[in-house]
Amino acid sequence: MTVAAPVAARPRQSSGRAKATALVLLAGLPLLLALTGPLIAPHTIDTPVTAPFATPGSGAPLGGDQLGRDVLSRVLHGGTLLIAGALLVAVVTTLAATLIGCVAVLRPALGRAVERTADVAILLPPLLGIMLIALAWPGGGRWAVIAAAIILGTPYALRIIAAAASPLVTAGYVEAALARGESTPYIALREILPNLRATVLTLFGLRFVEAVYVISMAGFLQIGPQPPASDWSLMVRENAAGILLNPWAVLAPSLAIAVLAITVNLATLSLAPDITAKAVTRS
Repeated sequence: MTVAAPVAARPRQSSGRAKATALVLLAGLPLLLALTGPLIAPHTIDTPVTAPFATPGSGAPLGGDQLGRDVLSRVLHGGTLLIAGALLVAVVTTLAATLIGCVAVLRPALGRAVERTADVAILLPPLLGIMLIALAWPGGGRWAVIAAAIILGTPYALRIIAAAASPLVTAGYVEAALARGESTPYIALREILPNLRATVLTLFGLRFVEAVYVISMAGFLQIGPQPPASDWSLMVRENAAGILLNPWAVLAPSLAIAVLAITVNLATLSLAPDITAKAVTRS
């Protein structure tokens, strides 16, 4: 006779929850620092306090940038809009892909149309697409980059959701709902979507990380934020020429982008339900 051994699973579950909690707290630190940075910054973003590319000193813990502005203050100011933009991109992209993908797998004609459209959109090089959309957007700027990231990121997300949802269409509970005559939105939202929690949460983390990199790349290319904004990617571009004089002018914003992306991705992965876990049995 085979019986489940829940006692053996409890330590593993507790360990998993503790790890998830630790990663969430770890991800919260750079987010909290970026959001509260403008309140604790020692100087304004446009006030010179040192010589250009001055090394770290008492007046500027991370030295000065190309205009002698405090690097630390600009780093503390530079993450708020980046995080807000990346969060908006991740939410809209994930939500749109999830809703369309869950409905498309229940309607073959719609599914084929969505798949063909996504395939064509995926063929567009991301950098070229960002430049075309951003340059065609009235006024350009940060909103143009956010719109480009949403438009170009949704097809990838849609294919992932559709691939994960397709096997669920033949599940017994979905077939039972179809037999009861339930509507397509009901089946998509009540029967399929709850079983995609791990995929959706992981996808959200990946979309957030990609949005951070896309917005940062656009800032580095000066497609999005413009000087004198204290955007992290713009700081990297502006201070690249003086990296040998004051490396922190480039390293500090670069590390801020990397730490933000890595910690948020790890946190979302840890929060995703473990769909591969199996019950521990003994005979």
